[in-house]
Amino acid sequence: MGQTITLTATDGHTLSAYTAGPADAARALVVVQEIFGVNHHIRAVADSFAADGYRVIAPALFDRAEGGVELPYDQDGVQKGLKLRAAIPPEDTLLDITAAARALGLPPAHTGIIGYCWGGTIAWQAACRTNVFGAAIGWYGGGIAAERTLVPHCPVELHFGETDASIPLSDIAAIRAAYPDLPVYTYPDAGHGFGCPERASFNATAAHLARTRSLAFFDRLL
Repeated sequence: MGQTITLTATDGHTLSAYTAGPADAARALVVVQEIFGVNHHIRAVADSFAADGYRVIAPALFDRAEGGVELPYDQDGVQKGLKLRAAIPPEDTLLDITAAARALGLPPAHTGIIGYCWGGTIAWQAACRTNVFGAAIGWYGGGIAAERTLVPHCPVELHFGETDASIPLSDIAAIRAAYPDLPVYTYPDAGHGFGCPERASFNATAAHLARTRSLAFFDRLL
């Protein structure tokens, strides 16, 4: 089990973060939340990577708009999450991501980032707009296609569900066209949020394969 700590970004903003894993780990990960906050699921994801030997931190990105946010996986939760996300400038979110990466205490070559949903898009932005990561992975990041002209500073791997109603296959094709050498995996019968067992869209087979591929990617690069 992990603990909650406080981070300070370079603009002076303080935010909470869930951290887990051995303090002397040789590799570290920033885990980036969905639009539901650093909730039970995201803490469980952090704990799972910690069990694999990583030092992990999950920053509470909604703290810039409202503290202590943990939203349910229902329509009300979606609507509030979208509202909170819209209230936070992307550049401020990257300040918080950078603060989380630096708090892990390892050089970029041994620090990765993985994000889910909103966090998947943030992982892409962090790979392109910061220099604090050695590898980045995005799971079903809906905003990546719109920012496919960005150039990542580290290796990136992406995962999408083929039946994701919010990310059309044309978006995935556009990403592949922009970066033909970038590993982009799709999963049949997998919708948005297929990696979260607390969502109706959970697909155990796809989630297991995507996690296996993610671990192999980080194992090779960090």
